[in-house]
Amino acid sequence: MDLRDNVETGETENHQELFYMPIPDEEPCKRVQEKLSGVVKNVHRKLRRKYREVGDFEKIWREHCEDEQTLSEYALAMKNLADNHWTKNCEGEGRIEWCRSVCQEYFLDGGMKRMLEKDEKSAMLAMGLTATAVSAQQHSTNPSSISQLGKMRLLDVGSCFNPFLKFDEFLTVGIDIVPAVESVYKCDFLNLQLQQPLQLAGDAVEAFLRQLHNPIDSLPAQLFHVVVFSLLLSYFPSPYQRWICCKKAHELLELHGLLLIITPDSSHQNRHALMMRSWRVAVESLGFKRYKYVKYSHMHLIAFRKVCLATTSDLVSRNYPEMLYIPQDFHSNEEEECADVPVQVRSEFEDDQLAWGFTELPDTPYDSDSGESQSSSVPGFHELEDPILLQS
Repeated sequence: MDLRDNVETGETENHQELFYMPIPDEEPCKRVQEKLSGVVKNVHRKLRRKYREVGDFEKIWREHCEDEQTLSEYALAMKNLADNHWTKNCEGEGRIEWCRSVCQEYFLDGGMKRMLEKDEKSAMLAMGLTATAVSAQQHSTNPSSISQLGKMRLLDVGSCFNPFLKFDEFLTVGIDIVPAVESVYKCDFLNLQLQQPLQLAGDAVEAFLRQLHNPIDSLPAQLFHVVVFSLLLSYFPSPYQRWICCKKAHELLELHGLLLIITPDSSHQNRHALMMRSWRVAVESLGFKRYKYVKYSHMHLIAFRKVCLATTSDLVSRNYPEMLYIPQDFHSNEEEECADVPVQVRSEFEDDQLAWGFTELPDTPYDSDSGESQSSSVPGFHELEDPILLQS
């Protein structure tokens, strides 16, 4: 199967042992999964196609939010994929567990404290202070830990089915334009209005969150410890919409809070390395610093920490919104239509036979003209021609 088939949904492929004979019930399940994935991908393609033709992303998004039938089909397809297909592989649940483990390590196991000490040491050394002076002042700005403040307040944007609700350490607020379960609030995050921060103690803030009303049209700033964008940003057809989301996440986070971004990519780790570097520059320009990054076989997982209370939006020195691009932004309508053409998929047995045949080949491709082995670690052609970073 073409690797692009999984770019939209972030789902994984199963890798079986050689000569494994498929169980008859697996083929219908696979067809159902492909049909559900098709629903998701077609919604994304339709949005991008309209954006290329019209160019007014606000108008396109407004019409999209009014298309309740399409949105309901999308929400049900995503929930079905999550409940019946992604849970059968490591990465479906793995992205949620990754978010949980990063939050525990950062807030509960000293990660935040280590980062703040590192920041303070770097700042003092930059000012020319001696190592002794740095050591003497390192314990002055450490905030209280979450264990003293209560639960981690988490906003899951594009939640669909509220996967973080099952974890006791989080006070979760899941929002989506069309929720698939009752525990998720209806909310258009792009048009969410931000209010002044609450001047309340931690337990009072938790009580406020437990009494939210549906739908959510506005929220106070600096309300959450964690904001999660799981398979969210690639949904939007415009880089500027992705920028707005990241900016709002910064405003909704407390100082030192975490923004967790998961975005699908079935390519090898270095294929879109420049794109990830571009995303890092764009997000950090808002007042974040990257905390962690990992590449699963079908998705990127990135954690940013909020290091500035004020949200910066310098759009003069560089066009930061355009740096939040995805490969599909540069596709034409014809290329999108080609992606809709069904690909003939080999059976599991045919895959195994083909894999066995390749075991007879040498480990490294050999160039008979030069007499040298050819490395396969060079980034893809399109990465070397990255359109955004070349302009920068």
